[in-house]
Amino acid sequence: MNNSADTIVAAATPPGTGGVGVVRVSGDNTEHIARTVLGALPEPRYATYRTFRRENGQKLDAGIALYFPAPSSFTGEPVLELQGHGGPLVVSLLVDAIVEIGARRADAGEFSQRAFLNDKLDLTQAEAIADLINASTTQAARAALRSLSGAFSTAVNSLAERLLRLRMHVEAAIDFPEEEIDFLSDDLLLRGLNECADAFALLKEQTQQGRVLRDGFQVVIVGRPNAGKSSLLNLLSGQEAAIVTEIAGTTRDILREQIDIDGLAVELVDTAGLREDPDRVEQEGIRRARSALQSADAVLWIQDATEPEPGELNETVPDGIPVTIVHNKIDLCESEPVDGRGTIGLSAKTGEGLAALRQHIRKLAGYENLGEGAFTARKRHLHALERAAMHFATGRTALEQTRAGELLAEELRLSHRALGEITGAVSSDDLLGRIFSQFCIGK
Repeated sequence: MNNSADTIVAAATPPGTGGVGVVRVSGDNTEHIARTVLGALPEPRYATYRTFRRENGQKLDAGIALYFPAPSSFTGEPVLELQGHGGPLVVSLLVDAIVEIGARRADAGEFSQRAFLNDKLDLTQAEAIADLINASTTQAARAALRSLSGAFSTAVNSLAERLLRLRMHVEAAIDFPEEEIDFLSDDLLLRGLNECADAFALLKEQTQQGRVLRDGFQVVIVGRPNAGKSSLLNLLSGQEAAIVTEIAGTTRDILREQIDIDGLAVELVDTAGLREDPDRVEQEGIRRARSALQSADAVLWIQDATEPEPGELNETVPDGIPVTIVHNKIDLCESEPVDGRGTIGLSAKTGEGLAALRQHIRKLAGYENLGEGAFTARKRHLHALERAAMHFATGRTALEQTRAGELLAEELRLSHRALGEITGAVSSDDLLGRIFSQFCIGK
């Protein structure tokens, strides 16, 4: 990031033509820029219709001006928002004019970073802004809004406070050994450890839910030619996304469709049929299908239920990726095939078994619709929480097995520090740079 003392400017609306284009300015030089562009400083927090001009007085546009003095603004600095016409050239000329007056073009995410640095938001709230903008389902948007309002931060800070109180208790006992406190028989300490363990388990479950809500869930559909993979894609997506014929090998490339399962964003990936001795075009499709398996969150292996000896899944799937056998075309069978491996019977033609499959995908993702109790989370949050839980468990074990209060105190300190990385209470400049660089310009 550039110098935080600079006054920055950027378009806050996405590129393209629209009815309104918003330009945002933040920094100590904002008042001077406002007087130059508008002729006078607007009354704080009142929408005012003004003409927008260059430094030499040339008219550029006209629209609504809003001024927010520090610290009562999004960034905590003086902020000016100019809402003019949404043509890309008009917006670009207005940004250029403000740069000429003394501002600098903002880096990606720099407005949100300044809000974080000025204690207007913590790190999880700042990240929730990007999550809200990029939400692909209603449930994901609601969860991002809860994170933005501080629900995730509150849960993390509550657990961090519990750890801090435990650490204070342990260190006090270490500092005053004449009190002869027995760590293992101290009910307050044992109760606190149990409460923290329960809080870790709950928060880990919630953050896993939040990660799935934010990132979605990728399901790769594989199988032999003509097993019904493309028919299943069309059935799940509710549209004719893939061409379906009786000719084996119709699908030659990767097809992707986004669906919403009770608020969970699922990306379906249809692949070329896997078989021996394909033609040259099919060979490339099969190579791409095998490549897609490596990045899947789950795999649906489609088998033709009418075949007397269904083919076996002999493709390489990375460890940890669940594979579900789906017997398709059960409408053509006298009885549903059973092979003892937890398979699902389905008819892509009639829709029989679809509800069970959708429920199964939810289960694979570990997703439960928590309604208004959900919040978004990122892989960064999960990794930090895992480290915090690991340090806590290590310290608890040291206490239980060797009565090592010093080790418990140190592990509680490391656990507390790892939780601080989630909200930004503990962070590095490099981490902040990576996080905010993923934001939109003007956010």
